[in-house]
Amino acid sequence: MSCATLPLHEVAAFGGCPIRRRLLEGQAAMIRMTRISVTVDGVAYSDEVENRTLLVQYLREQVGKTGTVIGCDTTNCGACTVHLDGRSVKSCTMLAVQADGHEITTIEGLAKDGVLHPMQAAFHDTHALQCGFCTPGMIMSSIDLLGENANPTETEIREGLGGNLCRCTGYQNIVKAVQQVAAGSASTGSPAGASVSTGVSS
Repeated sequence: MSCATLPLHEVAAFGGCPIRRRLLEGQAAMIRMTRISVTVDGVAYSDEVENRTLLVQYLREQVGKTGTVIGCDTTNCGACTVHLDGRSVKSCTMLAVQADGHEITTIEGLAKDGVLHPMQAAFHDTHALQCGFCTPGMIMSSIDLLGENANPTETEIREGLGGNLCRCTGYQNIVKAVQQVAAGSASTGSPAGASVSTGVSS
């Protein structure tokens, strides 16, 4: 009988078990803690995190940014999209420790001085949402899309948002919202408290 299959209280009879010891050491390594320093929505944070903590878990559970939602945990839906140093990333497939030293922007950091970001305002103007669950990721990816291509065609918008899934709207109004911002016709000065879903949930 292998010592690794014995109850812990019987392992001593074998003078210790190297197999069991390696297993326990492996488990301890999995929960090893690392201190990270990040800037989230303009605020500096320094926290201890488990090495295995996903960025989306850190943002929601430790920083309190629940506007960044968890949709699939498999990088398929894009609902968890945030900006890392200005570029969109799916925070469900990135470790928090990988963000150490970087600047993160979430959906909650877009509005400035109580005024919605033009993309948020455009989503509101065109009603580019229904349930709102995908909206945070869609908005973050749309902003990044226009950062790369300021005047995309409809096809380029659809292709650019290919990593974000919406099961409600058929994408038509989402495309309209992006086109509106690209054309510079999004409404400005919309209060951040306006009736628009940003996907914030507890």
